[in-house]
Amino acid sequence: QVQLVESGGGSVQAGGSLRLSCAASGDTISYTCMAWFRQAPGAEREGVARISRGGTIIYTVDSVKDRFTISRDNAKNTVALQMNSLKPEDSAMYYCAATKAWVPCDTWGKFSSWGQGTQVTVSS
Repeated sequence: QVQLVESGGGSVQAGGSLRLSCAASGDTISYTCMAWFRQAPGAEREGVARISRGGTIIYTVDSVKDRFTISRDNAKNTVALQMNSLKPEDSAMYYCAATKAWVPCDTWGKFSSWGQGTQVTVSS
């Protein structure tokens, strides 16, 4: 099973940017769907963006569309989330997640490997 480690979180003011990175080890992510989720205190975890094996299919939730961009580098076994125009409501713990190999990248419910998370705090 792949191990995932997130980095890049921090505290920024509204309107600022952060770039989250997820480094995978233990197995290649070349054949897996990858995603970023987030969970704010007292809220359920929600999917933010997911990207297919080859990077050709990307889904981003409406609340972050045009502000967040997910990308992947299979050669480096990494996934990134570029977050621009951050808002206070984007504050949350952000998690990187992976499906098992060859699982379709069509829903939020198929992710089986999770990182520990990286905290993002946006102040107004």
